[in-house]
Amino acid sequence: MTRKEAAGPLAGLRVVEMAGIGPGPLAAMLLADLGAEVTRIDRPAPPGRLMPLGPAEDMVGRGRREVALDLKSPTGVAAALDLIGGADALIEGFRPGVMERLGLGPEPCLARNPRLVYGRMTGWGQDGPLARAAGHDLNYLSLTGLLAAIGRPGERPVPPLNLVADYGGGAMFLVMGLLAALLERERSGQGQVVDAAMTDGAAALATAFYGLRAAGRWSLARGDNLLDGGAPFYDTYETADGRHLAVACLEAPFFAEMARRIGLDARFVERQRDRAVWPEMRAEMTRIFLRRSRAEWVALLEGSDACVTGVLDMDEAPHHPHNRARGLFQDRLGHPCPAPAPRFSRTPGRRAGE
Repeated sequence: MTRKEAAGPLAGLRVVEMAGIGPGPLAAMLLADLGAEVTRIDRPAPPGRLMPLGPAEDMVGRGRREVALDLKSPTGVAAALDLIGGADALIEGFRPGVMERLGLGPEPCLARNPRLVYGRMTGWGQDGPLARAAGHDLNYLSLTGLLAAIGRPGERPVPPLNLVADYGGGAMFLVMGLLAALLERERSGQGQVVDAAMTDGAAALATAFYGLRAAGRWSLARGDNLLDGGAPFYDTYETADGRHLAVACLEAPFFAEMARRIGLDARFVERQRDRAVWPEMRAEMTRIFLRRSRAEWVALLEGSDACVTGVLDMDEAPHHPHNRARGLFQDRLGHPCPAPAPRFSRTPGRRAGE
């Protein structure tokens, strides 16, 4: 079977995407990567987007065809309903009420297509006091308790790109919801509405940390915990050439391996989880890692159970030997582009450049 014939595990699935920004387009990209036929409905002359990109750089926009419709006209709405009528799923990311005002809310769409899975992507959800308020990833993350937990001691909370609420809590949960509803449809024969909110998803991602907090094992102080940079064996360190290493040897055997390889005093191995020695341990590790370049430390540590890797930037990452061997990045019109994920043994999806 050729790659073209094996179009991915979602081959034959038809998705309509209402053009937008943030998690909706990423969700559509993920479905398209897995073989779904995605049609994006855009405005005839869309206003300048937040981060306008050309065809080569709009990597999130890969894998679908676009149709320009004027949704303020009856003709445009009718054309949109025709597309939705033949679709398995719809993705829209407007504020609550916008699709209803356009005449494309769940009621007319499900009346036209009772098997439709209607995916709604918002920051705050379809109801609640903030449902119609504007916001972005940082706002959504701030109300889940997570933003307050990210940052250095005594400093302001740090924006973690827009990976946590927008993409982790938003796009990923929307895709999961759509696929779950499509699976349920095989039993019931009926579509339904999926209400995916970035705050809901981000909070769900934090479940383990809320459990640790309930057990009294998570401090509200930033940089004071095992996984937030509070532990010297789970942090980043500068090297002699101004680059950085990611040190993540949480378990005792891995920490012992790291300590042996870099020459850290054995007494720290014996007292790894003793917070009383953490300041001294961190200071010593800081001094040691400043003695060599990142490349020298990578040659000594990477690939071992020391759990130490070089911190790569986006220009370096595509050239790392492991990433090259895995094909983690693929060429898209002359630029390295993250490859579709996950991977399937029998029904591989599209390539990033397709």
